[in-house]
Amino acid sequence: MSTAANDEELRELELLRARVQALEAELIGVQDWANRAVGKAQEQTYWLDRWQLDLNALMRRPGLIRAQQSFRAARSVYRRGVRLKRRYLG
Repeated sequence: MSTAANDEELRELELLRARVQALEAELIGVQDWANRAVGKAQEQTYWLDRWQLDLNALMRRPGLIRAQQSFRAARSVYRRGVRLKRRYLG
């Protein structure tokens, strides 16, 4: 083998090692995010269990859907009012 081929292989190996390091760093970030998400979900589940709330049963109630729609409409009106206030009154 020539030294040029060896040099090319060494450069390629260095690039691959750098890419592996970058992927490992990215994986650590993703794992950290996933661990935080799981922790948050576990905390929410804990409180739902403690308060003995069954979200599936709650969401099946027909009145709840109307209440959600009413709340969303009221929130939309409120937010629009806030935006107008900020725009015209500073």
